[in-house]
Amino acid sequence: MKALPVLAIAFIESILFLGHWFIYRTLVVFFAGRLSLAATLVLRDALFLLAFTFVAASLLGFRFANPLVSLFYKIAAIWLGIFDFFLLAACLCRLVDSAQYLTGLHRNRPAVAILFFSLALLVSIYGLLNARWIRIRRVPIKLPNLPPSWRGRTALLFSDLHLGHINGVGFSRRIASMAARLNPDIILIPGDLFDGPRCAPDRLAAPFKQLSPPFGMYFSAGNHDEFGGAAQYATAIARAGIRVLSNEKVTLDGLQILGVPYHDSTHPNRMKATLEALRPAEGQAAILLNHAPNRLALVEQAGVSLQLSGHTHGGQLFPFTWFTRLVFGTFTYGLHNFGALQVYTSSGAGTWGPPMRVGTNPEIVLLQFE
Repeated sequence: MKALPVLAIAFIESILFLGHWFIYRTLVVFFAGRLSLAATLVLRDALFLLAFTFVAASLLGFRFANPLVSLFYKIAAIWLGIFDFFLLAACLCRLVDSAQYLTGLHRNRPAVAILFFSLALLVSIYGLLNARWIRIRRVPIKLPNLPPSWRGRTALLFSDLHLGHINGVGFSRRIASMAARLNPDIILIPGDLFDGPRCAPDRLAAPFKQLSPPFGMYFSAGNHDEFGGAAQYATAIARAGIRVLSNEKVTLDGLQILGVPYHDSTHPNRMKATLEALRPAEGQAAILLNHAPNRLALVEQAGVSLQLSGHTHGGQLFPFTWFTRLVFGTFTYGLHNFGALQVYTSSGAGTWGPPMRVGTNPEIVLLQFE
């Protein structure tokens, strides 16, 4: 079992190394004769070292929590985002160069490289800024058998804050402040409140103590909340006044709220057994907090009215926005129906890895019951 993480790390690092090598070779080829030997060696050595930064920062981040490690992690994460767009730029350079060669057009390789790598840098800067601009989305919800007392009330949904080395206590204060201004009747958090690496969870969750919605705050664990210190995270969340629903159900003025942690939702048999044990009362509206938008057939069969999820980030960065669609389809983002079940998947408020968003927007969602 221990060999599995080692193999996964080796595979990821191999992909990163090959990507950095491809960027290096593209720049050397496209600026042939314009780079001195010294500049070429500096470029080679820099890209070689950068290829190992994110994996190294992640490994350190799981063992240590101090300002130096956090700074290194932030730098590595930002570079990972820039690398993504530099790799796309290198691919585009090669495609344009091949097209020019096949059509007999004049090839100006330095100009092509400058164009695409400059665009990649500009997109990276946009991604960093866009990730900090959290939108407030208001979504009307009509649930069958919703108790009359809940009509006109609001539920605030926020997911995927990924509190840790990048999104620190200032970020959680900002989310808490936004939530307080919206004044919801209930707050629902379907996972990934924490990023996973070592941190001070009580300090990061403390700003949520200022929130006191009439019907409380409820949380179910996401995959990142189950990394390393799951029990420590759950304790910190509870101390912040947030009820952790771990295969549990509560009824609030006739509305049922269920929570299933990520590790149980990924196993069909376990998920089925859990939903059977928590089966909502017939003829009453029920909301399930399930981190990933999966097992929808089982959730619908259990009689749940609305599932609230996160996890996907909408793909967070292009081209991963495409890949995420291949996995989750229409349930990657937004409100959609699966038979009698409604599913809202949030793009999340935070980020994982690169603190960038391109092709998606961070959000918190105010659900308005009609």
